[in-house]
Amino acid sequence: MVKFNRVQRFLLVGLNLLRDSQWSRNETWVSSHDALFFSVFMEVTVSKMETGIKGTSQSPKSAASSNLRYAGYVARDAQMKPPSNLEILQSGPSTPMGECLRRYWQPVCLSQELTDVPKAIKIMHEDLVAFRDHSGKVGVLHRKCAHRGASLEFGIIQEHGIRCCYHGWHFEVDGTLLEAPAEPTDSHNRLKGTVCQGAYPAFERDGLVFTYMGPIDQQPEFPVFDGYVLPKGTRLVPFSNIFDCNWLQVYENQIDHYHTALLHNNMTVQGVDTKVAAGATLQGGFGEMPVIDWHATHDNNGLIFTAGRRLSDDKVWIRISEMGFPNWMQNASVVTAAPQRHSGPGMSRWQVPVDDEHSIAFGWRHFNDEIDPNHNGDETACGVDKIDFLIGQTRHRTYDEMQRAPGDYEVIVSQGPMAIHGLEHPGKSDVGVYMCRSLLRDIVEGKSAPDPTRALANAGGSDTLPRYTSDTALKIPRNADKEKDREVIRKAAHQVFAIMKECYVLPLAQRKPTILRRLDELEANLV
Repeated sequence: MVKFNRVQRFLLVGLNLLRDSQWSRNETWVSSHDALFFSVFMEVTVSKMETGIKGTSQSPKSAASSNLRYAGYVARDAQMKPPSNLEILQSGPSTPMGECLRRYWQPVCLSQELTDVPKAIKIMHEDLVAFRDHSGKVGVLHRKCAHRGASLEFGIIQEHGIRCCYHGWHFEVDGTLLEAPAEPTDSHNRLKGTVCQGAYPAFERDGLVFTYMGPIDQQPEFPVFDGYVLPKGTRLVPFSNIFDCNWLQVYENQIDHYHTALLHNNMTVQGVDTKVAAGATLQGGFGEMPVIDWHATHDNNGLIFTAGRRLSDDKVWIRISEMGFPNWMQNASVVTAAPQRHSGPGMSRWQVPVDDEHSIAFGWRHFNDEIDPNHNGDETACGVDKIDFLIGQTRHRTYDEMQRAPGDYEVIVSQGPMAIHGLEHPGKSDVGVYMCRSLLRDIVEGKSAPDPTRALANAGGSDTLPRYTSDTALKIPRNADKEKDREVIRKAAHQVFAIMKECYVLPLAQRKPTILRRLDELEANLV
């Protein structure tokens, strides 16, 4: 019989809790698990340090007085650990996460990148070529020609499909071989019936090119959400941001909302130009430390946070941003805090793997007078590897600029090409990140129910699909007791989420009016 010491027992308990506990499967975060989860995790953290640094057990007093100081020499081997959680990090063909991602429509480039010549792209380890033929159809094909392997990035776009420049083999956007001009008639006819170029279904929407790389008999409908078309007059402006690291460390940054009050709140070197400092700082209330809870959604196929902040003695801001697994995310306004009573998304994006050490964020910035009444956003600053908000979102600055005014790009990419989760020492603020990983793991292991969003999209109908992403402003008088005030804010945030869930099942025309009416009722009951 194997015997475990105290350190090993806590590590096993912590691992089992993280991977298999009820909290990761419940529709909402259950607060009764909070103390248990973190007592275990803090024990795990201390135990890892005790074991990793000394290799022998000793009293907490001894550990605190000696093991936590100048521990570089004894902790150095831990820095060389290989990445773990590979089942949710790796995205190549036949990997668990790679196959999961391939069951969803993925953006692969911007429409503006499709010109009179093909666009070479790499998505989830596959070398591909994207193009728009002269009839307007979009093709996404394997890059190497099925004949002799010459790259179709040098192919010649045709009225229908593309022609390889080497021997003129002509392929339709679905991969069908239309012509092999050097072949005699019998060989030509045989080849047309037996050879095809690898191809994936593709289409364009609002400046993004999407493709489906999974089994063709499982191809889903593309889900169209409320925020893509509402409020009336919304403009979706496409963009991409390239990251030199694994897709997951970028994706999970979405649910780590505490960093907005720290990294994006004057975290600059003293003496930095005031314009640069302002450009690296989120304005209008983001600097307030939020009251956050996390909630699994859509039968554990999604995850949101509810973040409440007090903006004044009588105004509270409730922010909800969300993930739709495996790699879609949506933010509320990114330029100001709750400018209206209730507003929708400011950005939708997908974090798409290139390979295991590179990824690209493709998405839309939403522009309308509801989320940005003062027109602080800049549509012209969105595009190929550029975005209009916050310095530090892209890789195009000098190293000196990055050091003096770091942003999301620096903190995410500096974790390494594949972040080593075994080096982390999680705190209570990291619950969302660990929920995200656990829920993703459940999905790739087949433990989660099917995504109901997919069923709704496949069912069709005239309605767009609702999501929870929103900013809400409520009039709530400040409580003189700071902790009681934070609990009031927490309660209000949960009730806003409950209202959003209540209205989820309503027809499109009823959703927004009902939300506004229910918010009025909520506010009246809270005052």
